[in-house]
Order: sequence, then structure tokens, then C-alpha cells
Amino acid sequence: MRGRVGRSNRRAYAYLLLPSEIELTPIARRRLAALKEFSDLGAGFKIAALDLELRGAGNLLGGEQSGHIEAVGFELYTQMLERAVREMKGEAGVEVTEIQLNLGLNIRIPSDYIKEENQRLRMYKRVAGVETESQLHDVRSELIDRYGETPRAVRNLLEYAALKLQAMRVGANAIERKREFVSIKFSQTAAIDAEKLARFVASQKGTQFTPDGTLKFTIKIDSAEGILQTLRDLLEELETREIPASQIS
Repeated sequence: MRGRVGRSNRRAYAYLLLPSEIELTPIARRRLAALKEFSDLGAGFKIAALDLELRGAGNLLGGEQSGHIEAVGFELYTQMLERAVREMKGEAGVEVTEIQLNLGLNIRIPSDYIKEENQRLRMYKRVAGVETESQLHDVRSELIDRYGETPRAVRNLLEYAALKLQAMRVGANAIERKREFVSIKFSQTAAIDAEKLARFVASQKGTQFTPDGTLKFTIKIDSAEGILQTLRDLLEELETREIPASQIS
């Protein structure tokens, strides 16, 4: 239907006709029943909600993603969408170097911790969008305040975000893990202490630092908690410490 239906003092009617030789599917019958039942003011939302229930909402964060989200991933998709909206509004955005983390860890927000899907997606987006330790602390505090003490899976998700912030600060462009093999790709301007890096390479059997700035080593730990903590400790150990001006003669 088109036009300004429902904005006059005259009642509007819609007749839905179907050839007699065609039989309606069960879902089609439920949709027609919804149109008949929800006829009061503001019923459009109820109809949309029922339609979403009938056809399914999809799986944004799982293996059944579709379209552009399947191609680029949920986090990157939302970032690209926000960037496009800012450009259309004429707002200048600060370009941030994207850190690629591919650790193969099961980090998620369990449905029994945050039961409503929309709220889970909102918190995923909040965690993915943190840019400072202070923001991450605020997200952690909000989770505890609204939903109670965080389970291990959620704590791992927050540690994952903390590792990403640490990698950004140090200058690591990518961290990848395949089974027990880990590689960290550093940028040319990475804040890494060369002497500490050399000691780490020499002390760990099979560890190497390639000419393109990639550190390759092994982590023989199975738990997500242990892997994330080991990586954070390593980056903290390798990070260049600035000498206070008072100690410079």
C-alpha cells in the first residue's frame, strides 16, 4: 500500500486476494493472522517483531553470517559503517592503525550471563570500540554493575581487548596464533627495546626475529587465560621504558 493511509478521517481497507488453487504455507497464515490481530495504534512494532521471530534474526557473530558481515566480520563491518556515516556528515575522523588479532580463542559473552541478544551485541560493540584503558575499565565496571560478576569467558574477552590496546601502544600490527606457534608483526616505529628482544630470542629455543619485523615463538599453553596473560607479559617486557628527565644528566 502507498499513500498517506491512516492520516485521514476516512477508514482505509486492504483486500488480500489469493488464487483458489494456491495453498498458504503455515508461516504465511501466521503472518496474516498477525495483521488481523495487531490492528491497534503502535502495532507496527509488534508485527515487525513477530516477522523477525518467524524468519529468524540470523547469527551475526557465528558461522551463519551473511552478506557484507560475513565478508569482513562484525567488528570491522561496524567500524566501516560508522566511518561511512561520519564521512557523509562531513565529520573528520582520526585514522587509527588497525590491530589484527587472530588467536583462535573462544572469547564470547555467554547467553546465560546477558540473556537479551541486543544487549549482548551492544556489549560486544562496546568492548571492540574501547580506545583507552580507562574506557575498558568503564566497560568492565558496567558489566559487573548490570549483570553481576563476570564469568571466565567474559574476563577473557576483556583481556583480549586489553591485549589489543597494549599491542597498539607498543606498535604491534598483528598477532597470530596457530596451535602453539605465535607470530607478532611489529611496525617499523615499534616501541620495542632491541636489547630485551635479543635476549628473549636467545633464551627461547626455536624463537626467531625475521627481517620484516616478525617475532616467531611458541606458547605451549592451552587455556585462553594463560595465552592472553603470556602475550601481555611479553609485550610489557619488550616495551621500551622512557627514562625520566630527572635521571638524565
